[in-house]
Amino acid sequence: MDTAATLAALVSGGVIGLILGLVGGGGSILAVPLLIYIVGVGSPHMAIGTAAVAVTVNALASLIGHARAGRVKWRCAGVFAVSGMIGAALGAELGKAFDGKRLLVLFGLLMIGVGLSMLRKRRTAEAPDVRLTRNSATMLLPRLLPIGLGVGLAAGFFGIGGGFLIVPGLILATAMPLPFAIGTSLVVVSALGLTTATSYAISGLVDWRVTTLLVIGGIVGTIGGIELGKVIGTRKGLLERGFASVVIAIGAYITVSSV
Repeated sequence: MDTAATLAALVSGGVIGLILGLVGGGGSILAVPLLIYIVGVGSPHMAIGTAAVAVTVNALASLIGHARAGRVKWRCAGVFAVSGMIGAALGAELGKAFDGKRLLVLFGLLMIGVGLSMLRKRRTAEAPDVRLTRNSATMLLPRLLPIGLGVGLAAGFFGIGGGFLIVPGLILATAMPLPFAIGTSLVVVSALGLTTATSYAISGLVDWRVTTLLVIGGIVGTIGGIELGKVIGTRKGLLERGFASVVIAIGAYITVSSV
């Protein structure tokens, strides 16, 4: 790798880590286009595998900070993660067998759809004390399991951590407040990323040099994202709308350029 590619990988890792630390997801959906269009990874499948490994490590680093702040619903995360890992394993195998250019087109369309959904206002009443117990299991499990499976399928197929889907999925299933959904989502992002990363690594579809640079940049970005989140926590709505606009714009670019 030349100097420009090395710097691009470090900066890309920083962006991924910053967003993961700030909003608990979304950094992973940018990882693949960053690797292809900024770092210069030629193969979409190699970019997906490399992104999966880097996102997993960065998500674990971010999870530590949120766990220390008490913003993780561990039992809900565990059920969602197990269901999601099953879906991710299936999705990864499907994704590897899919044509690279068509995969990018679908990826771009998914980004546009997710960005538009993020712009919609949430109407669910918050339940900050929600917990998965014997009493609440009959209500929560029928929601957590199928949503987790669906998110896992998408995460494995497109090689993403799925945080941008997990956060609204957790809110839909449990009505937990956004700060808790962000912290809890990182458990699931780590689990799904590990499943996808393992599948692609076994197939030799991971660039370990780029991965190392992404992780180094990501750790720095994660620390900055968590601290920035404390400062602008009251303006989370503005942050989400801005990020949604970026996701839509990048998704449109990927779709048009791939077609």
